[in-house]
Amino acid sequence: MNTSPARDDSISALRQRHGERYRWLLLLSVMVGTMASIMSATIVNVAIPDMSQHFALGQERAQWVSSGFMAAMTVSMLTTPWLLSRYGYRRTYEGCMWLLLAGGVAGGLAQHFPLVLIARVAEGLAAGVVQPIPAIIILRAFEPSEQGRASGIFGMGVVLAPAIGPSIGGLLVDGLGWRSIFYMVVPFCLVSLWLARRYVPTNAPGGAAADPRGATLDWPGLLLATVSTLCLLNGLVELHGGSAGQATVLLGSAGLGLLGFVMLQRRMLRSHQRQVDGAVAPLMNLSLFADRRFAMGSIVAFIYGIALFGSTYLLPVYMQMGLGLSASYVGGILLPAGLVLAVTIAIVGRLTDRQPTHRLVSIGLALLAASFALMVTIDLNRPGAIIPLLVSWAILGRVGLGFILPSLNIGAMRGLQHTHIPQGSSAINFLRMLGGAAGVSLCGIVLEWRISAHGFRLDTASTNPARLIAFNETFLMLAAVCALALVAAWRLREQKSAAN
Repeated sequence: MNTSPARDDSISALRQRHGERYRWLLLLSVMVGTMASIMSATIVNVAIPDMSQHFALGQERAQWVSSGFMAAMTVSMLTTPWLLSRYGYRRTYEGCMWLLLAGGVAGGLAQHFPLVLIARVAEGLAAGVVQPIPAIIILRAFEPSEQGRASGIFGMGVVLAPAIGPSIGGLLVDGLGWRSIFYMVVPFCLVSLWLARRYVPTNAPGGAAADPRGATLDWPGLLLATVSTLCLLNGLVELHGGSAGQATVLLGSAGLGLLGFVMLQRRMLRSHQRQVDGAVAPLMNLSLFADRRFAMGSIVAFIYGIALFGSTYLLPVYMQMGLGLSASYVGGILLPAGLVLAVTIAIVGRLTDRQPTHRLVSIGLALLAASFALMVTIDLNRPGAIIPLLVSWAILGRVGLGFILPSLNIGAMRGLQHTHIPQGSSAINFLRMLGGAAGVSLCGIVLEWRISAHGFRLDTASTNPARLIAFNETFLMLAAVCALALVAAWRLREQKSAAN
């Protein structure tokens, strides 16, 4: 009979066991899982045209493969602080990896489109919980002088997977069909589970032991957030190709749901602060927005999410449906930009420790806006210039992303107390993904609207030069969104000055 005590896998024990290198091993462990979650979010986009033809879908239904994932990921982010407190880092992380793995396999095997959507929602739920964890670890496990470097290394590793992913995914779609891209997350999930067993601690943030009988989840707040998000996305879809009355009802319901969510969170926060018996901690701690740096960073994150995820959806559709390029060719075009993004993040990560956040984020947004606006220079009457311009503008946009990604979250949350970091990471990622979920729908709607206005359809490939006007107008819309985010980004400077 084995009477040996259970191995202590708390963060202090793991740090003592592995020494100074432990914080980097922990970062590597969550990096692999985050790579899997981000890949699952973006890799499916190269298969949307083939999937649309297989299931005979219109554009507004096909886009739910992306926006359904985004909606699930957005809402589940709010539960990350509660899950970490109740189950600890390891059980929460491993549970997400198993769910992501199951969603990938189920999506690849699904014979009906509703089953594909269910698999995508499962993947989105898992990805949403995982997304805030790396920022929590970086801000708690690393010294301020190392946080930028850690964020840069983490960001470089994370973007390599989606950078290479579309290229491999395009080859898989052309060679094995759209189902094969669902299986790409499987090896990442398996590796992340092995690393989690070795390096991810069992305790909750702050070093306390996880308490499975701890605080109750804010179910009313989660329900309101879910309903509001779904009403928002469906309302955006109904704006085109649906009933104007139904769109008004859905968007109005989303607005009322948001108002109700804010009022509920404020009431719960007051009760929690007064330590009222039975008070439940709010899903989103609204007191964090009193820190102006965090408030401005949240606004930037929301608008930036619209542009980032909207363009991630739009670019493959543009190159395949607008320019008539194959899925594998699209992946090859995006590959250099992804590699440049990885290098840029590593460089800018080191600058984050020395340069003000507002400067780096503003440079990034300006470059991103320029990359969208310059897409209008692509002309089908000059075929020899199409590929060089596509590669150039994609690289320019990814350099912009490289300035934003490692600096925004850390810069926005540096003024928060350590105990508020999990809530802050959850909230800012929620707003970024809410913008992303809206951005995917918004790009699909604007594109469909402008295609119809110019007398074309999007469910068949065409290389008519007039057809590209609709795509150009959609890219210009994204450029305007980035320009709007610049206003909030520059105001991060005022908070930094005030703090000093």
